[in-house]
Amino acid sequence: MGDHRSASLWLAIGGGLLAGLSPAAAGPVTMLPALALLWRIADRPRLAAIWGLLAVLLSHRWLLALHPLTWMGVSALLSLPIAILIWLVCGLAAAVLLAIWSNAARWLVASQPGSREELSGMSMLILALIWGLIEVGLAGGPLFWIGVGGSVLPLDPALAGLSRWIGSGGLAVLLLAAGWGLDQLFRQRFALRRTVSWSVIWLMALLLAHLLGAAALFRPPVSRGDLSLAGWQPAIPTREKFASEQQRRLPQALQRALETARAFDAQALVAPEGTFPSGWTFASEDQPLPLLTGGFRRQDGQLRSSLLLISPDADQPEPLLDKHRLVPLGEALPPLPPGLAGGLSAVGGVMPGPASRLQTGFSDPAAVAICYEISDGRSMAKAIAEGGQWMLSIANLDPYPDLLQRQFLALAQLRAIETGRDLFSVANTGPTAVVHADGRVDQLLPSGEEGVAAADIQTRKALTGYVRWLDLPLRVLFGICLIQGLISRRSS
Repeated sequence: MGDHRSASLWLAIGGGLLAGLSPAAAGPVTMLPALALLWRIADRPRLAAIWGLLAVLLSHRWLLALHPLTWMGVSALLSLPIAILIWLVCGLAAAVLLAIWSNAARWLVASQPGSREELSGMSMLILALIWGLIEVGLAGGPLFWIGVGGSVLPLDPALAGLSRWIGSGGLAVLLLAAGWGLDQLFRQRFALRRTVSWSVIWLMALLLAHLLGAAALFRPPVSRGDLSLAGWQPAIPTREKFASEQQRRLPQALQRALETARAFDAQALVAPEGTFPSGWTFASEDQPLPLLTGGFRRQDGQLRSSLLLISPDADQPEPLLDKHRLVPLGEALPPLPPGLAGGLSAVGGVMPGPASRLQTGFSDPAAVAICYEISDGRSMAKAIAEGGQWMLSIANLDPYPDLLQRQFLALAQLRAIETGRDLFSVANTGPTAVVHADGRVDQLLPSGEEGVAAADIQTRKALTGYVRWLDLPLRVLFGICLIQGLISRRSS
């Protein structure tokens, strides 16, 4: 008994570590065996919780780069403990979710007809659909959620092509099903004939999924026009952004960036999230072209993080869209007594804007993601359905390491494939890139280096299957599986 428990614990630890290595790195190569190990312990909540805890702690280890927090007024003694606490809270949130999912698996095993102790194919599909639908919901929540579906890229764009029809939630379901198949293959290892049969079925199903995904990927919606833009990557450390010296340098740096953009014949210059503080004005008599920039503004006494349009002949910036998903504590503060909020936020608390991610105030309508709103594929798809012809992402990922930039860019790839739209990403220290509708990435500037780069964006009007239906196919399939399960249980 002790050896069995020890072996199961190692399955949970090994699976969680493999899953944590997957996002923007090994992808399905490690995620599939990680999910196979998870299915082996699926009906054991404590072990499943360990799997989830380790997966998120490893994939989100960039959170530790929050330290030092002294620039936000946090004590030097408390800085590292607070960064570790935030990291651990994210891991514990995943552990709780996996424990709840595992309890659902335990209930399904107990409810199966007969005396089976292993999950049936129908039970597996129900659990995979639950996972996929919850993953979609979490992507719209307050945390930066990198799910199983998002781990496919950048390593496996062919499989990611299926997201054009089923979205990231559907990809999660497919990966979970493939992981279950791999587990079944391992269970049959001592029966040669069954092993060969399962191997052929599993490989053929995986090959078919890739062929269908590749076919969808290489037929993006037809281009209807193009935009010539330029992106400015200021590479200003966040911990120094609002220092008086940086603020004095900002107008000259911006003017140089605008002149460079004009030399590229760009229609506008795009600057990243939070480039300008509230009330900042660009006093230049020779602004050569429009500026699309992230910045703070006040509305009815409330601070907002926005996408602003500064036209050459305008007196004031024009707000195009406000950030809706706010970073807990970093931007969104809970109601606290005066004096207790110090050190929790660099900007003092931000109010969210409307949920719609569509902007129509500049050129062709665009779906806009400010910072980690890029993880919410559903909101971006809705903006495309409302008329968005291209996508814009502005972000500030400093002081986090390159790992987060790679994960961010992988999510941008997934959004481009899902919606069949080009995406222009402009960030303070990177990634500054163009992601084409077929998932190809043109990296425009090196990470962490200041510069201006030209970008040609194709605009499109046709809608993909995912934009039209969102997660309706998954919900319908989930309903069918539940009904079939109830019928089977009654008939038994």
